[in-house]
Amino acid sequence: MPKPVVPEQSRRRRRPTRSGTVLSEQLIVETALRMLREHGSTGLTARRLGLALDCDPSTLYRYFRGMDELTLAIGDTLMGQALRGWSPSGDWRADLRTIGVRIHRAYVAHPQAAVLTTSRVTGRANELAADEAVLGVLRTAGFGVREAVTVYHAFIDQTLAFAALDAASLALPNAALHSDEEMWHSTYRRLPAATHPHLAEAAPLLATEMVTSAYPAALELLLEGVAARL
Repeated sequence: MPKPVVPEQSRRRRRPTRSGTVLSEQLIVETALRMLREHGSTGLTARRLGLALDCDPSTLYRYFRGMDELTLAIGDTLMGQALRGWSPSGDWRADLRTIGVRIHRAYVAHPQAAVLTTSRVTGRANELAADEAVLGVLRTAGFGVREAVTVYHAFIDQTLAFAALDAASLALPNAALHSDEEMWHSTYRRLPAATHPHLAEAAPLLATEMVTSAYPAALELLLEGVAARL
């Protein structure tokens, strides 16, 4: 049975850890992000996190009910980083573009964490603020509630899906990532026009296009579709 989680002020350690650190949710999440970056998702355990924070692993459960709740907090932190300092400009298209790029960039900056969290629904403050912002932009633009929800669904899922896809590539070992990118040169550019006429024609462009993120182009296509519906 999970241990009850008490308010932040009540569960804060009365004394520092052995290394002189006072624990907090923010510090735990920041340390978890660093561990994910250095060791990947398999390297993030309560035991290793306790070692990194110089505390008993059981202490972490005074802040989070378990590692899954910590995962949700990590995802919410990335969303908070994405929208920090953002405010609506009044131009719905520019605002959606900015929000999308910010969210994508924040997750891709932490590839291992993005792979772990993009499919989750946290229900936490930063996620709620982001959802409220997107729906607010759409409602202000003139969409009815039902239409705004449809566009919001497509917009946020596309953004997070591309973030997960691009993060998964960046999380690959360097050798695997280089091998995938080289495939566009070693295989696709050598295809004969007699058997693969369209690939042979497009191969030089594919070699440069397919090693970059398609999110900016996909975002513009979505915005054009949204504008048409509006």
